[in-house]
Amino acid sequence: MSYQHKDIYGRVLPFTPGKVVCAGRNYRAHVEELGNQVPKHPLLFIKPASALQPMTQPIQWPQVLGSCHHEIELSLLIGRSLSDPNPTAKQAMSSVWGYSLGLDLTLRDEQEKLKIQGHPWERAKAFAGSAPMGSFIPASEIGSVRDLQLELQINGGVRQAAETKSMMFNVLELLCEAATIFTLQPGDILMTGTPAGVGALRRGDELHLQLQGAEKHWSWKTRVAG
Repeated sequence: MSYQHKDIYGRVLPFTPGKVVCAGRNYRAHVEELGNQVPKHPLLFIKPASALQPMTQPIQWPQVLGSCHHEIELSLLIGRSLSDPNPTAKQAMSSVWGYSLGLDLTLRDEQEKLKIQGHPWERAKAFAGSAPMGSFIPASEIGSVRDLQLELQINGGVRQAAETKSMMFNVLELLCEAATIFTLQPGDILMTGTPAGVGALRRGDELHLQLQGAEKHWSWKTRVAG
């Protein structure tokens, strides 16, 4: 199943899928659970467009490379180019078309080997299908992005849950940092980091992702291939 950006109403959006800019170590509790250092600046890395797949498509990964961990993340779809090294808050936030939840799938065993060797993470983070992505909610329907709650349930039990105000670097700060380093183009996605509770996926797992706003609630479902 090829990936296309869609909104929550099922409409295909007029943006060609691009790169996925990801923020690592953006929730303190997650940093601590993996024994990592707290970053002083946003830690950004990239997944290619080939990492994207619809949330409705079953999750698979190269099993020979070890365990695959779930990482739920608030995800932003870029609708306008953002390349100014010092964008205003209005410029940065107006570049966002909408919001969704995505999964930053991570081959944890492979990542640990790469970290020990001082090598880049792409082999553990950027494999095909490593970024299952939900349909996008128009930005106008979200309200305040600082007051969202995200939750991941697996087989009916809560595994990850957090409020976006717990981010160490908020959405605006991440957008500005990404625009300083990369050019964000229409069709790109910015994933904003995962809260504590990451863990290994198992064959047949049923995943339920939920995003709660002040007045509205959205959800997406997927599963691990059996």
